[in-house]
Amino acid sequence: MHVCNIISVPYPPCEGIGHYIRGFCEKLIKDGHEVTIITRGNFGKTQHEIVNGINVIRAPFIPIYPFYISLHGIFVNKILKSMESEIDLVHIHSPLSPVIKTKLPIVTTIHSSMLSDNKNVKIRSVYALLSKLSARFVSYPLEQKLIDSSDVITTVSKSVAIELQDYNLDSEKLKILYNGVDKNLFYPVEKKHTDKIQILYVGRMDREKGLFDLVESAKQICKKYPNVYFTLVGSGRDSNKLKNMVKKLGLENRFIFTGQLDRNKLVEIYQDADIFVFPSYHEGLPTAVLEAMSCGLAVVATNVRGNKDLVNDGINGVLIPARSPVKIAEAITVLLEDEKIQNKLGENARKTIVEKYNWDMASNRIIECYEHLNKKR
Repeated sequence: MHVCNIISVPYPPCEGIGHYIRGFCEKLIKDGHEVTIITRGNFGKTQHEIVNGINVIRAPFIPIYPFYISLHGIFVNKILKSMESEIDLVHIHSPLSPVIKTKLPIVTTIHSSMLSDNKNVKIRSVYALLSKLSARFVSYPLEQKLIDSSDVITTVSKSVAIELQDYNLDSEKLKILYNGVDKNLFYPVEKKHTDKIQILYVGRMDREKGLFDLVESAKQICKKYPNVYFTLVGSGRDSNKLKNMVKKLGLENRFIFTGQLDRNKLVEIYQDADIFVFPSYHEGLPTAVLEAMSCGLAVVATNVRGNKDLVNDGINGVLIPARSPVKIAEAITVLLEDEKIQNKLGENARKTIVEKYNWDMASNRIIECYEHLNKKR
């Protein structure tokens, strides 16, 4: 089988959706299938590259709002048409991928509902206002067209599946395939003996990820625990604002901003950490939380869709209200004060991944979906 993935994120990946795509594409290659990925390039010509056996095509992308997706779609459709006879199935990934015109079967994965995400954005700046308007009048109609033109819609969590009811989606087209993580790559190790306690966040440096709440909570944590340090992994539009906030609070010596890391270094960071904090305002099914749980970390996450699909409060992690620095600090304090609770949550988190969210299970569900769709042709 030759599967063509249409995505809007960088490849090789540097964030959650990209890691999800890499995971099952590498499994397809391993099982003897052929994979092509078409993603965004730059102003210039179409670029071709082979990445770990995957044919990656970067179609021209011209960021002229609000026409950028439609313009990109012209190039993507042209590329796809030239390859159509070689491909068996097209797999589109939200958000903000173009609508495809083809006679081939189409699977679309909705990683996070635009309508739901838009409800969680607070208007605190011109950027936030423009984001809400764009989501409502550009992104949502595009997402609806993707759904209408697809043979099968998949989601990564039950929460997202429920939200898709707002899109007048035929329930027979919908499949919940979940996300997964490579349990053999992300695994627990015995902690190094050190006085330092590492609290970790991995993801975009973005206000919607609740990172300003995390920094605010750190004031109380650092005051009480002189051996606690925070490591923030990732990049994004709010990186400099977060660094400025840390400096203003006098916490420069207690925070480490690593930027993007390669996969092997990321695994080491997880394995060296003591507690993982993920204070986001909305999620699909976050890869970072899966990775942290797979490494046996006690997880503190906000009680929002996506997070609560993974974290069973008090069993394999801790759920807290969103937008609450006080609750973040309280949850971290409980774990710092009781190492037995911290270890038990971490053990149960690892067990959850092994039993329900390991990557072989997730990718096999995707392949079964492909095969079922091809049989119907």
